[in-house]
This record gives sequence, structure tokens and C-alpha cells, in this order.
Amino acid sequence: MSEQSSVRLDGQGTTAEAVSDEVARSEEASILLDGQKVPFSEGQTIMDAAMAAGTYIPHLCHNPEFKPHGSCRVCVVTVNGRTAAACTMPAQKDQVVETSTEALQTERRRLLQMLFVEGNHVCPACEASGNCQLQAVAYYVGMLSPHYNHFYPQRPVDASHPDFFIDFNRCILCELCVRASRDMDGKDLFAISGRGINSRLVVNSPSGRLGDTDFHTGDKAAHVCPVGAILFKHQGYDKPIGERLYDRQPISEVGDARAAEQGDQSNE
Repeated sequence: MSEQSSVRLDGQGTTAEAVSDEVARSEEASILLDGQKVPFSEGQTIMDAAMAAGTYIPHLCHNPEFKPHGSCRVCVVTVNGRTAAACTMPAQKDQVVETSTEALQTERRRLLQMLFVEGNHVCPACEASGNCQLQAVAYYVGMLSPHYNHFYPQRPVDASHPDFFIDFNRCILCELCVRASRDMDGKDLFAISGRGINSRLVVNSPSGRLGDTDFHTGDKAAHVCPVGAILFKHQGYDKPIGERLYDRQPISEVGDARAAEQGDQSNE
């Protein structure tokens, strides 16, 4: 083939060589995920690639609608033998990623056990039971007891808003409501105050109460809490426990509760 004939073979100014290179790159862009070859696109994280391939990696603070945060560390995986957070680690060619070894599941159980004892999570009495990602992930990794001593922190419940209440006892500091209110609602109604074990969710109002804000049922922040910290009033136990999302199927099959909730609403 002459040099001239290799140009604009597709009629759009793209050389055959460029097309061939692009095909080669697309074929090569993959990771080995639990022994399976999984493709990825430039800019995707390991979590992105796994979710696109239908492979579940446990997580709590991750939401594909937001920039990766990496605070809960429940999505820990091994990448070429070293641990990393799947939600923040960029996917790179020829990575060997393991997501569910016994060592990883043990580490996740320990992280979840600490989350349970640092708050006041009483699943049988919680309105979010069956729709709670913390509960569902704990079952998925085989966490059946808290192991550590409970802290029993004294935290308030804010029922000042006409449509919502916040039970700070259940907050796991995932910052999903913080990010949603700031980045999507443009209101910046929530923040994390303090450091270490003294970190806590706060409401950005002069009184510190949710009722003194313009928080609305249509806000994205009202629909992203993975636990039972932010709940709608007047809707308690509309669906009986035992018939809820994670009562019927494991989280590895149905995914995040809030995403499923939005999917149900869009189909109505």
C-alpha cells in the first residue's frame, strides 16, 4: 500500500493506521478482576470498571454521581498485591485486582464492626432496616457480631424540620449528604465538624437545626443517605420489614438502596 493510499481510507480524514492503533488500545485497556478480564475507559477507577462489568465491590461512601471520596475504605481491594481503595484507584492496564479474598473480607468486617460500635445502630428498631446499606454490606461480608465494645455515644435527634428528621446516632460520616447538598443542590446545608472520634455531622444553620434551613424533599441530599440518619417523616414503615429491598435480595445483586429507590420512582 502506498503512502498516499493509507490516508483518509474512511473518508473522514482518519488514517487506517490511526484506526488500527485505536482498536489496539481499546483491546489492551483491561484489568484482571478476580481472574476475569474487565475492560475500562481512560479516567475510570477500578470501582467504575467493576460496576460497568456487573461486579460488586462492597462500599458505603461511594456514589457514581459524585467525585470519589474514599472515606469508608470498605471498598478495599488488592492491586498487584497491595491494598487500595477501589473507588479512588485509577484503573490501569494489566492490573491484577482481587476483591473478595478472605483477608479482604476480614478487613471489611473489622471496618464495619468499628462503624457499628462507634454509633448507635439498633437494626431491629431502625426504620431503615432492610433498606440500609450498612446492614446489607455487613451481612454480605459475614459480620454477625460487633466484636468490639460499644461506645454508646450520646447524640441528638433533630426533628425540627416538618418533613425530615436526622438521627445523628446512625450517621457513618460518609459525607454523601454533604457532597450532594454542596455540589448538586447548591445549598451547602451539611458539614463535618471535629476530628477523629469527635467528628460529627452538623447542619449549617444559625441554630444548627435542620428546621431552620431550606432543606426540601426534592433535594438530592434528601435521597442519598445509605443508612437511617436522614429519614422522611410521615412515611415510617410504609413497607413492612421483611419485604424491603435487602430482605429479598443481597446487596451484591441489587446494588445501592437509593439508586434502586430512584429507579422505582422513575418507573412510576
